[in-house]
Amino acid sequence: MPRARTDTEAADLATGSSAPPTAERALEHALGRQIRQMRRSHDLSVADLAGAAGISTGMMSKIENGQISPSLSTIQALATALGVPIAALFAAAEEQRDCSFVHAGQGVVIERRGTKAGHVYSLLGHVLGGDVVVEPYLITLRENAKPYAGFQHAGIEFIYMLTGEVSYRHAGESYRLTPGDALLFDSAAAHGPEELTELPCSYLSIIVYERSRT
Repeated sequence: MPRARTDTEAADLATGSSAPPTAERALEHALGRQIRQMRRSHDLSVADLAGAAGISTGMMSKIENGQISPSLSTIQALATALGVPIAALFAAAEEQRDCSFVHAGQGVVIERRGTKAGHVYSLLGHVLGGDVVVEPYLITLRENAKPYAGFQHAGIEFIYMLTGEVSYRHAGESYRLTPGDALLFDSAAAHGPEELTELPCSYLSIIVYERSRT
């Protein structure tokens, strides 16, 4: 019989990244926020809605704060008291999560700011929401490409070399990149391929920066 996984082992399998997990009780918090918003739109106090739903004020407060998982009967009573279908209470929990899929060879070829002749940028995906913008590009340097190490922009950039060979400069250092090599750097400093040793070449470039709120 296979050995059961411990809680620690199960947690380790949740992600290969060191990124923190999603918040616990995400559904409960989303439900609580939706109920609070609807209660306020009806100009009801916590005590008013609790009384109409036949639950205690303390339980009502815990539900709105996402501290407990209410029973189906309690959710039904709250929906009835608010005059809405049950599904309306879960609307906030059903927000769409971004996902972008691009078939091989179908990345959108775009002109990025500072793009030089012979430098082809194919955008491989995009997300519409969130505080952070992630731009994954497949960059191809054609036979007519010219070296240019003066690119500068906000955020950080990750490069993974696929084909060919270049010397890539970042600030005061130059790095020889061949297939399989990777480079991660602060993209506010001047950077770019300064010597094109073997063309054509291609590399994956992922740029990450904070989304502007203006």
